Amino acid sequence: MGLLSRRALNRSLLDRQLLLRRSSLTVTQTLEHLVGMQAQVPEAAYIGLWTRLENFMHDDLAQMLLDRRAVRMALMRSTIHLTTEQDALRLRPLVQPVLDRDLYKNSTHAKGITGLDMGDVVAYGRALLEEAPRTIKEIGELMNHRWPEHPPSSLAYSLRNLLPLVQVPPRGIWGVGGQTRCTTATHWIGRSLNDNTTLGEMIVRYLEAFGPATTQDMQTWSGLTKLKEVVEGLRPNLLVYRDEDGQELFDVPEAPQPDSDTPAPPRFLPKYDNVLASHANRTRIIADQHRKLVMMKNGMKATFLLDGFVCGTWKIVPERSSATLVVEPFGKLNLEEKNALTEEGMKLLQFAAVEAAVHDIQFASETEGRQTIA
Repeated sequence: MGLLSRRALNRSLLDRQLLLRRSSLTVTQTLEHLVGMQAQVPEAAYIGLWTRLENFMHDDLAQMLLDRRAVRMALMRSTIHLTTEQDALRLRPLVQPVLDRDLYKNSTHAKGITGLDMGDVVAYGRALLEEAPRTIKEIGELMNHRWPEHPPSSLAYSLRNLLPLVQVPPRGIWGVGGQTRCTTATHWIGRSLNDNTTLGEMIVRYLEAFGPATTQDMQTWSGLTKLKEVVEGLRPNLLVYRDEDGQELFDVPEAPQPDSDTPAPPRFLPKYDNVLASHANRTRIIADQHRKLVMMKNGMKATFLLDGFVCGTWKIVPERSSATLVVEPFGKLNLEEKNALTEEGMKLLQFAAVEAAVHDIQFASETEGRQTIA
């Protein structure tokens, strides 16, 4: 049983996440390899694909959404993910227990559905949503006409968790936006959910994209609990390691494990990138003291990597005819690091702020405990 250092885990993760070098995979291949991308912020997936793929263009993803070959729906951790249409149908049945738990233990909505026959609620809601895509507010109000003693928001939330709802375009289309309107995945895609995929198959795919990993890591990524029995069933076909803390790590045979000294180029990651949210112990990519600077109560900031680790956050500030990339490092950057981030940052601006006539990059620095622009 070999020992894997934090740096070795970092390089394995970066390689499998297509962050050591940009890949020539298609968008479809990438989404399936990554087992989806967290995507409650519509533009995040575009940035996440741009930072991983060669020559990625906005329309490469937008057209897939319009053609119904990719969808946005609640999956792992009960959060919105972008997946291929095939993975939407395969993964949703497997993570349904996560959405059930989120609904029935939800401090806001669980009480609001108490006493209801949820079979009736689901059947009535399905008919309304397949009649026409509707916003959460619209579906809640329509459901409330049938069940006036129950809060519209709780009725709508129950459908969000009990039905496989997808967010339909123009939501998710770069530069278009629009309200979040939903219908069922089976109606939108035109096929039934796939109940043939096993939890073991999902875990193997997770390891291919995020491994080596502990059982707790698998549970953190998926939101599922009690996966130990599933992992034990897979053990004969997995490699087993230990990390620096003595935790048992599992991996698939022949998975890439680059040398710890493999160079890692600077990378700009979008808000909510799964690479930061898919392990119980995230020190392979972000230091514990930096997590609270990135993972806020109201969301996760966009980050950048230097030498493979999260070293700060970034945002694009648009003005009338210009766009400024503001880079906020956690510590002092040397000239080489600034130059590397500037080169990659200009590419980011050319992709994410293509409409701006002027692009600029500014580095924030700590002065007297405040973040100021330098």
